[in-house]
Amino acid sequence: MNTSLNQLKFEIRPFQEKLLQHPINNFLNDLKDLERFMQFHAFAVWDFMSLVKKLQIEFTCTSLPWKPVGNPQTRRLINEIVFGEESDVDLVGKPCSHFELYVQAMRELGINILPELNDLLQSNDLSEVIQSIHQVNLDLRLKKFLLFTFESIEKRKLHEIAAIFTFGREDLIPSMFTKIVDHLRELAIPCDTLLYYLDRHIEVDGDSHAHLAYEMMIELCGDDQTKWDEATLAAKESLQVRILLWDSIVNL
Repeated sequence: MNTSLNQLKFEIRPFQEKLLQHPINNFLNDLKDLERFMQFHAFAVWDFMSLVKKLQIEFTCTSLPWKPVGNPQTRRLINEIVFGEESDVDLVGKPCSHFELYVQAMRELGINILPELNDLLQSNDLSEVIQSIHQVNLDLRLKKFLLFTFESIEKRKLHEIAAIFTFGREDLIPSMFTKIVDHLRELAIPCDTLLYYLDRHIEVDGDSHAHLAYEMMIELCGDDQTKWDEATLAAKESLQVRILLWDSIVNL
């Protein structure tokens, strides 16, 4: 594996370990806990799509006339993830996005999405959504998580955004969700759709996506140490705001 990539993974490991040992892994003990978790985590399910859409815009052709753009493997990775996120199927085989699947899982448990998320869903561009995040009445740690995502999409360099995607989401999710799923399965709460959603991410992200995302990072940063340093910083920051999100749910 690439030496610079290995160094990045080494430097972010303490932040990943903190997430994997986070109290949230044992937090979900009743429906009230699950309600708080899902209402807060729904924001992360939603903002992820804008993150991956930014990469799709940069790595694939989204204008006319069509022409081949970038590395074919990276195009495949991004298009696969967009396809899965926007057009997966639910437990009965009905097409839906993962956000809609998550909302379906919430409704199955009698949990409503927070009105602040409904407000954000009305935003029509990045500047409007960033302004709305500042204005909505949410836990400041959750707002910091959301602002990090959208301000990074708006202002940061492509290799930094790719690092946030790779190490703050794709590389992290299988291990993080596995601990939560193991705990959920011990509960008597019927949450089949939620478990299906989490299992889908564990299966897909833990398979080829993480490996292809590493290749994307190598392609973007190459032998440029400045880019690797910037990518490392972006990855660390993405993990730090995820810790804040988990803290806000557990209310540390």
